[in-house]
Amino acid sequence: MASPTSTNPAHAHFESFLQAQLCQDVLSSFQGLCGALDVEPGGGLSQYHKIKAQLNYWSAKSLWAKLEKRASHPVYQQGQACANTKCLVVGAGPCGLRAAVELALLGARVVLVEKRTKFSRHNVLHLWPFTIHDLRALGAKKFYGRFCTGTLDHISIRQLQLLLLKVALLLGVEIHWGVTFTGLQPPPRKGSGWRAQLQPNPPAQLANYEFDVLISAAGGKFVPEGFTIREMRGKLAIGITANFVNGRTVEETQVPEISGVARIYNQKFFQSLLKATGIDLENIVYYKDDTHYFVMTAKKQCLLRLGVLRQDWPDTDRLLGSANVVPEALQRFARAAADFATHGKLGKLEFAQDARGRPDVAAFDFTSMMRAESSARVQEKHGARLLLGLVGDCLVEPFWPLGTGVARGFLAAFDAAWMVKRWAEGVEPLEVLAERESLYQLLSQTSPENMHRNIAQYGLDPATRYPNLNLRAVTPNQVRDLYDVVAKEPVQRKSDKTDAGKTATGSVGTQEELLRWCQEQTAGYPGVHVTDLSSSWADGLALCALVHHLRPGLLEPSELQGLGALETTAWALKVAEHELGITPVLSAQAVVAGSDPLGLIAYLSHFHSAFKSMPNSPGPTSQLSTGTSSAVLFLGKLQRTLQRTRAKVEAETPSTEQPSVPEPNVPLTPPPQHQEVGTEDVCTLCGEHLYILERFCVDGHFFHRSCFRCHTCEATLWPGGYGQHPGDGHFYCLQHLPQQVHEEDSNDGSPDSSEIPIPGDSSMPPDPSTPTALPEAASPAPSPSQPARRLIRLSSPERLRLSSLAITPDVDVNAPPKPPRSCSALALQALEGSFVGWGMPAQGPQVPKAMEQGEESPSSSEEEEEEVPLESDLEQTLLTLSKNSGTMTKYPTWCRTLMRHAKEEEMKRFCKAQAIQRRLNEIEAALRELEAEGTKLELALRSQSSSPEQEKKLWIEQLLHLVQKKNSLVAEEAELMITVQELNLEEKQWQLDQELRGYINREETLKTAADQQAEDQVLKKLLDVVNQRDALIRFQEERRLSELASGLGAQG
Repeated sequence: MASPTSTNPAHAHFESFLQAQLCQDVLSSFQGLCGALDVEPGGGLSQYHKIKAQLNYWSAKSLWAKLEKRASHPVYQQGQACANTKCLVVGAGPCGLRAAVELALLGARVVLVEKRTKFSRHNVLHLWPFTIHDLRALGAKKFYGRFCTGTLDHISIRQLQLLLLKVALLLGVEIHWGVTFTGLQPPPRKGSGWRAQLQPNPPAQLANYEFDVLISAAGGKFVPEGFTIREMRGKLAIGITANFVNGRTVEETQVPEISGVARIYNQKFFQSLLKATGIDLENIVYYKDDTHYFVMTAKKQCLLRLGVLRQDWPDTDRLLGSANVVPEALQRFARAAADFATHGKLGKLEFAQDARGRPDVAAFDFTSMMRAESSARVQEKHGARLLLGLVGDCLVEPFWPLGTGVARGFLAAFDAAWMVKRWAEGVEPLEVLAERESLYQLLSQTSPENMHRNIAQYGLDPATRYPNLNLRAVTPNQVRDLYDVVAKEPVQRKSDKTDAGKTATGSVGTQEELLRWCQEQTAGYPGVHVTDLSSSWADGLALCALVHHLRPGLLEPSELQGLGALETTAWALKVAEHELGITPVLSAQAVVAGSDPLGLIAYLSHFHSAFKSMPNSPGPTSQLSTGTSSAVLFLGKLQRTLQRTRAKVEAETPSTEQPSVPEPNVPLTPPPQHQEVGTEDVCTLCGEHLYILERFCVDGHFFHRSCFRCHTCEATLWPGGYGQHPGDGHFYCLQHLPQQVHEEDSNDGSPDSSEIPIPGDSSMPPDPSTPTALPEAASPAPSPSQPARRLIRLSSPERLRLSSLAITPDVDVNAPPKPPRSCSALALQALEGSFVGWGMPAQGPQVPKAMEQGEESPSSSEEEEEEVPLESDLEQTLLTLSKNSGTMTKYPTWCRTLMRHAKEEEMKRFCKAQAIQRRLNEIEAALRELEAEGTKLELALRSQSSSPEQEKKLWIEQLLHLVQKKNSLVAEEAELMITVQELNLEEKQWQLDQELRGYINREETLKTAADQQAEDQVLKKLLDVVNQRDALIRFQEERRLSELASGLGAQG
């Protein structure tokens, strides 16, 4: 075919425009194109139609077809939906450009201002499936041929900006570079409109531009005046990004990307990294794009030890300021981490250059993330209304490990454009704001799993994207404070003050209500007379009656005869902790002596808040039907099971008199109970004073949460994530928990190697009347790992099915794409068996059937993706499988799709782990704030000042409210740690599956005795993991059924 430039000079400009890889080249080629076609740039959709009419050769037609298909959606009304609307978009980031494109398709006049003059950000963004489809529909492959061709779906920020910039220019968006938006200029008189304050010297046409919609996408550091920003803070988190030059050599293309490795479920990797390099990380990600992009979270102490940070400062800005960061040490740090993560296969790592010509490596703080309280506002002055909307980072700063930034940013851009459409239709301002806020409530909850499955139907209308959409979730009356009439006193401010006053009263109830509830629960029990919240509980009978009323069958009042007050109270505290999930905040001695009345009130309030909704009549209840978090109960059982296992291993000879849990049998109280009264007031580790909200109880010992750390690495210990060594008595994270030599064959010390208690397992303290029955009573449930101790011989097919067993199959896994048609049935069968376990569940006979029918992968597109080199061992495996069945001309595509499935599963696990990690950090920060508030209140209550009685009652109510908030956070923390256990087991099963597959794929005749023994060990470990996952699933199912039964009972 002849070159298009031989017939039309504009074709050359257009081809240069398509292929341009620098911002200035894009602009200059587009100016040349408009000049050749005699078209004025920035003229809206009319400019697009003029260009389209004059460029009708084959290369342009394919792009016009895509844009026309998008523009033909009914919601745009053929470009007339917002024909009389003038918009100003601030910021040419991905979200600002995407919003400008949508507004242009609606027919609005769109002017965009950007303070930068070039795109220089190499950092890489993860893409959700709908963002890939959306960008492809805008011609992404036409502008950037390598779009989403690797094993992971991502794109550099610079490339994403370039392709969106090209689309925006074609659609007639007017763009001004090097212009900074500094604020709004209200209309000076009636009949005039809103303008922007711009610097340094904007053109007169831009300075006089009057608009009625402002969309701010200028980043998290600039939010227009009037918006309230809320800070979401966790503990200190230091991120490091590094971009290395991608030479695109064969060796570089064969290095696999890392979708994400997180310490929370893969501690061995980070332990090896620490030993080899001295680098201590929480996670690491590697994407291969224009550059080799690495991003990781580093620990502060490691950065100080390796000289990356000069000094330790409490202020984060000062800690990570340029004066405190050593550039050379930071470069060595990033290079060593990247080299270790890729096994040195990238060769000599050379840093790419940033916008200032320096090595592109940086340390940043993401301890706190900002989120706007509202997504839109309306301002009015002299009758001129202005609609303001936020998109991108100035709306919600994303948490980078989740890969949600660009996806939710695009969703916010769509929602903002929908808001502008509704505004242009003449809908009342409060209605528009209410709809926008209703959509904003959904944004932080969106994920690929909870959006509409059919991404091809996604459009501007929110109903095409969000299932179960309720645009009236927020009412117009609730957004009155978002409508601001300038120079008038806003009436809505009064409601703000009223609401603020209402928050003073908590939902816990008063001290009198707590006493009344306790009296109702203990009424009718012999010898129990509750008249107050102090002395009435000294003999332990009232506490036992309360426990018995809430859980009949755990103990009988007759069994307590002959026991002293101390033993009775200790027994009740232990049963409440083990079977009800009520963690003690004071010792049995303090209850009996009445030395800590505030602690007793706080302890009883936990019962009240957990069980106040239960009926007063006692009756049989399920173990998981209590009002407390069942996850707290489960983690408690998990901890005691782990300690029981360690104690058994530690014991040199079996003894019936030795307890199987680190709990003495006579007397019945734990070790701290023998200390002096008031030991709960002192931290066991640091010896400092403990206030009520600071107390963290473990096996009868009380700690500060900040003191309860691993004895080896000093990491904060979370429920279900630590163990106590029976030998030295110290607490360790599961990574550093000392192992026994004779235990290695069945336990490798990983977090998921701990036994999971089976639902229904009771680690309740022994019956006080029969203390000698402790060994049997303490461990009634069999260990899930016991079946693995039997010698099992399975055939290869049976082992293959076991290795591919998925306890919770992912219903979202797509069917495999169409395989090479040249493969014989034998090669198809071999390929099917070979790749089961690469993130794909075993499909059975459905897989070949789908292949014969020629089903396409949902992620495939009309453009053929370019082929990328395979890893050498995988390529050799495929060649071996297919050498007798013809030529597999397209097997790289087949292999790449399988690898993409595996990487997607890894990405899901990584994102889930990082979301948990972030929330755990936020909970830890929130608990610290609660402890500080509680300390102030407790000091005021314990002081001898002559405060009015009414004021003291108010302080107690506030203290109880803080206790309830703490219990709620602890319950949420336990739920998260259950999920961590699931991730641990899932990762462990995947690793064992890969290891077992290596043995299975060998010829039986070539296996040595050592190989056979190693295969048996791997199989035994795999059985353990499968049993533990099964126990977790049964626990979750029992909890679900219990909650369902409780809900039905409440309705009845």
